[in-house]
Amino acid sequence: MLAMFIGAVEATIVTTAMPAIASDLGGFARYSWIFSSYLLMSTVTVLIYGKLADLFGRKPVLFFGLTVFLIGSILCGFSTSMEQLILFRFLQGFGAGAVMPIATTIVGDIYTTEERAKIQGYLSSVWGISAVTGPVIGGLIVQYWHWKYVFWVNVPLGILAMAVLFFFLHEPKRAQSVSIDYQGAVLLTLSLSTILYWLLEGGQSFGRLSATSAILIIAGIVLFALFILQERKAKDPMMPFSIWKNPVILYANLVSLTTGVILIGISSYLPTFVTGVMEQPAIVAGFTLTAMSIGWPIASSVAGHLLIRYGTFTVSFIGGISLVLGAAMFVMMSANSGPVWAAMSSFFVGVGMGLTSTSFIVTIQGAVTRERRGSATASNMFMRNFGNTIGAAIFGAVLNSSLLHVFHKENWQYNLDDINLLLTESVRQSVPINQIHQLQQALTISLQWVYITVAFFAVLSLLLILRIPRGKDLHNDNN
Repeated sequence: MLAMFIGAVEATIVTTAMPAIASDLGGFARYSWIFSSYLLMSTVTVLIYGKLADLFGRKPVLFFGLTVFLIGSILCGFSTSMEQLILFRFLQGFGAGAVMPIATTIVGDIYTTEERAKIQGYLSSVWGISAVTGPVIGGLIVQYWHWKYVFWVNVPLGILAMAVLFFFLHEPKRAQSVSIDYQGAVLLTLSLSTILYWLLEGGQSFGRLSATSAILIIAGIVLFALFILQERKAKDPMMPFSIWKNPVILYANLVSLTTGVILIGISSYLPTFVTGVMEQPAIVAGFTLTAMSIGWPIASSVAGHLLIRYGTFTVSFIGGISLVLGAAMFVMMSANSGPVWAAMSSFFVGVGMGLTSTSFIVTIQGAVTRERRGSATASNMFMRNFGNTIGAAIFGAVLNSSLLHVFHKENWQYNLDDINLLLTESVRQSVPINQIHQLQQALTISLQWVYITVAFFAVLSLLLILRIPRGKDLHNDNN
């Protein structure tokens, strides 16, 4: 629970502080890379950590990940430029890949399937409490202190988590040969990095229809195809495709991919809308994200009880409806809607995330043996993180290209970094009012396109959920 606390605080504190960080360090054009660098490393490493946890045990792998994560957090606070912060976020993400999946796997080890359905809800409630405090703490730190402390607040929590796990977590020894899929890890890293770079920089550093763009797309597809081939022939693959033959696991993981896209779209750009367009302080932006963190644990607790009675399909279908409702409200949001509208939209998305994520984790962990539980849990986390990674790139590209289109269409002589002028009240007061209105108009239009994209993935999630087999599909526990 302490490890999950760190993951939740990281997810909400940093997004709340990002407008202040961008205003201080500059480089709004690289705004998306703050999220993408972290997500890329955590996405690639989650499968490796899942496999290592099955081979060496949960505790040593979790300890390593937490240590790297905390070192990265400390360095992030010392960043003096966007480029430095992006580099240290890579390191932070390298450690973060171990935290959430292994903490979740440990829960799967301790409890049976029926107990797990309830306990996952309780854990999500604890996660929710930490996520509720995250935006508030982040907003207060930004408003009254300095943004660097949003990274350093993780350090004492991480040390406490490691101390408790060291003394109280006891697990059986493993006596088996070690076979790590290094080739798969390298191929996955290269393919994701190539695709991500094309999504983020296409249309800026090079044209979308240029030779450079074509080379990157082809290279990304070829490398990912090689990764799939490698996984099929590897002795102990990072992603065992055999578990995907279960239709519930298949569609649960696909929905986790699309909901991962939704989650990063809301958490990354809602603070920008609230501070830049609605002209609210960072602490109010934090409260709008807090609404998602309230809806998530409430829904998870309910899902834990409903899952045993009604099965994965029914619970996840209700979650899919809530995702579509929340996304539709974001599409209709304007500068005059106010932070309450933003908070309610965020709440419904949180409810959808809570219902779907709890259903999927419990079902997947009940469908595999203990020896494969780390890999199976990591596969679901990977799909969520992969969705986050793809989403960060997609939304960054949508926002930047939309802003440039509006500037060109209106013949305004602005660049992407001029959006920094909107993100803090002190800077806004020093800029002529007509420039503020023009930049806010461009940002509003561009963020609406971001939310339209979010709505598309919400509908896609619901359509995928409809493919999940009906009925009660919790399997007998395989301890």
